[in-house]
Amino acid sequence: FISKEVLTMKKLMIFLSIISLFLLTSCGDNQQQTNTGGVFIGGTQGIVASFEPFSVKVDNLYTIFDTEDFPIDVILKNKGEEIVAPGKVTLRLLGPAKEDFQNIPQWQVLNKEEISKISEFNPDGGEEVVSFTPTTNARYTALVTGFTDLTWNLEYMYDYKTHAIMNDVCFKGDFTDAKVCDVKGDKTFAVSGAPITVTKMSQDTAGKGVIVLKIDISNAGKGQSTFVGKDFDERFSQVSYGVDDAAKWECKSGGRENEARLVDGKAQIICRLKAPVPESDVFTKSLRLTLNYKYKELIQEKLRIKESAE
Repeated sequence: FISKEVLTMKKLMIFLSIISLFLLTSCGDNQQQTNTGGVFIGGTQGIVASFEPFSVKVDNLYTIFDTEDFPIDVILKNKGEEIVAPGKVTLRLLGPAKEDFQNIPQWQVLNKEEISKISEFNPDGGEEVVSFTPTTNARYTALVTGFTDLTWNLEYMYDYKTHAIMNDVCFKGDFTDAKVCDVKGDKTFAVSGAPITVTKMSQDTAGKGVIVLKIDISNAGKGQSTFVGKDFDERFSQVSYGVDDAAKWECKSGGRENEARLVDGKAQIICRLKAPVPESDVFTKSLRLTLNYKYKELIQEKLRIKESAE
């Protein structure tokens, strides 16, 4: 014997399960789906820098006496999927006044080693420790009364790439033919781990046999990007890009060919097939996009220097 209360509860649970499944399905339909399929691990980080400890911490603040010296070392970790070659990371101290210190031979240095990317066999990525005090620790030489709090600012920049693969681009000369693939709609894609990322890929048409690809990109990191070998424009980020089979495509963003300016951290690349697909052709093919850029970030760390007892 099953009471009415139990039956009512079971019906309510079934109803809620159906509603939950409907909501999940609806949400999924409104989101661009990516399918890495083991091609990339993904993520939105590239090189991540942090200061190595200056000393022990007192009240959660690195603290030394004015009679002590201290190292200035930075650890670089590659959390993305692009190998960084030696000399491609520039680190610049924008800290306190240079004349207040001894034993800091250079306030701008480069990485010396290759920093490997994250992978199935190296999920943490490669790393390198870069030192501003390679032979002798730094010493603060200015007068200290009570204590002095210093803020060390480190600006670092590095060359990087983002790789994306659009799956199953539909090449079809007769758009009325429903076989094999669709010439309009969102496409699944895979994107490598990097601070400049791809958020959406879709396909459209632009005349008989002419297909158009739309690629949305964004700056998912905390820094800024510019063209490799060029200065930064503080107003916006910029990237250059290219696709495989480049001779067959004309790619523009905001009217600029093979270059994109990210306004409010976003941009769209539109690639138009130069020659129409023959009417008899019906097939799918993947397309690879590569974004090239130099990326810049800033980190900070505090150091308290206390007056020593006489």
